[in-house]
Parts: sequence; structure tokens; C-alpha cells
Amino acid sequence: MVVSKRVSYWTVAEVFDWVRERYPTHPRALQQAIAKHAISGRVLLRMRKEQLSRLGVEPKFQQEFLQDVLLLRIEEELENLNNIYY
Repeated sequence: MVVSKRVSYWTVAEVFDWVRERYPTHPRALQQAIAKHAISGRVLLRMRKEQLSRLGVEPKFQQEFLQDVLLLRIEEELENLNNIYY
């Protein structure tokens, strides 16, 4: 998936595609939760462990997923900083 826009502007379909591509062998609980609860990019960036638990995401997968979301948050913040200076 080539990301051409900021994560906070991702649609539910784009979040779904990112998860599917990033975790192709992971059980579909997260993918189903994204569709069912309409998790957009903005919501994705705010995800926490407690929310993942409520969505039925396995505890052993939560840490990996949250680390990847943290990287997306960092990329978003760097983009914000770049916009300030340019």
C-alpha cells in the first residue's frame, strides 16, 4: 500500500487495507472490528490497549500493533513539523 496522504485522513477502507497488508497472517478479528466500528485513520491514531481488548484483539498481538500505530503517529507529527517550517 502506497501511502499518499496523511494517516489522519485515511478512510475506513484505507485503514482496513493497511491492516490487511501489514498483518496478512493475523486472525481477522482486527479487520472485522475496523469494518464494524468504522475505524478511520484519525481513530486508528488514537487506539489504545484497552480499546483493542474490547474489540477482541488477542493480547499477544496488541503490543506489536500499538508499536506500529506509534510509528504512524510519529510520521504524522513529523509531517506536522515539516508543514510548520516549509
